[in-house]
Amino acid sequence: MGDAVSDDKTVTERSEDFLHLNETPEEIAFELRAQEGALWTGGRLVIGIWTFVFASLAFAYFYLRSANNQDLWRPHGITAPTAAGAAIFAITVACAVLNLYGVRRFRSGVALDWEVAGWTSVLGTLLAVGLQIWQLTDLPFFPGSSGYASCLIGWAALNIALLLSGLYWIETLLARQARLRRALLEDGGTAQSTLPAARMFRASMEGCAYYWGFIGVVAALFWVLFYVL
Repeated sequence: MGDAVSDDKTVTERSEDFLHLNETPEEIAFELRAQEGALWTGGRLVIGIWTFVFASLAFAYFYLRSANNQDLWRPHGITAPTAAGAAIFAITVACAVLNLYGVRRFRSGVALDWEVAGWTSVLGTLLAVGLQIWQLTDLPFFPGSSGYASCLIGWAALNIALLLSGLYWIETLLARQARLRRALLEDGGTAQSTLPAARMFRASMEGCAYYWGFIGVVAALFWVLFYVL
């Protein structure tokens, strides 16, 4: 308990120190906007990097499918376990929707709903990652047996990395919220406070919501490619 109080005081003191620098209010406001802008840009850059990665995989998928050398793209109509694939897709999209819903509730001042949605997403993501790993042990074909098999293995590895990155981001936000909750309580909490710590938190949370939206879109796209087409 003592450590928690100490941490809360540290956060508050840092925020107050930030506001009392020997700078003009205009300079302080500019620096805050710059930091928020950096968080905004960084989050979109991460999405852009992942877009290029998955675009490469999509190119390989369509190229190998159209070439179909020696009829080895998808011999005998092989496919990965559809039940596991559907479950991974459904859980991933549900986690993305939960994150967006939680952020919407947070904006209206209900931080608890965002926390519940966030921890539910953490558990759901762990389940999706576990199912993805289990699916790799239950494939009815060898990894290099066809073009479809090779693309699917690549997708599974990238999907695990993508889900874990989203999991890490939201888990760190939840841990940060637990630390800031009492420190910013008198200033309206993280949802309403105008202190720098709260503003940076909200900017990061918005970026995380967009990132999870991207994860949901990627899950839907590649579910269609590997299990529907």
